[in-house]
Amino acid sequence: MGLPNKDEIKGKYEQAKGGLKEKAGKVFDDRELQDEGQVERAGGEVREGFGKAKRKVGEAIEDVGKAVRK
Repeated sequence: MGLPNKDEIKGKYEQAKGGLKEKAGKVFDDRELQDEGQVERAGGEVREGFGKAKRKVGEAIEDVGKAVRK
C-alpha cells in the first residue's frame, strides 16, 4: 500500500471535523450543526474514497509499467 495522497488526507480531516460538529450539535441540541457535521463527514468519506481509488489506479499503472520493462 502506498502513501496516502492529498485527497485521502483531506477526506480524513473532513470526516474528523464533521464528526466533531455532529457531536457538538448533539451536546448543544443544535440540529443544524448536527446536520452540517453529518454532511461534512459524508463528504469526507467520499473524498477519501476518491483518493484511494486514484492511488490504486496509479499503483496499477506503475505495476503495468514494471511488467512491460521486464
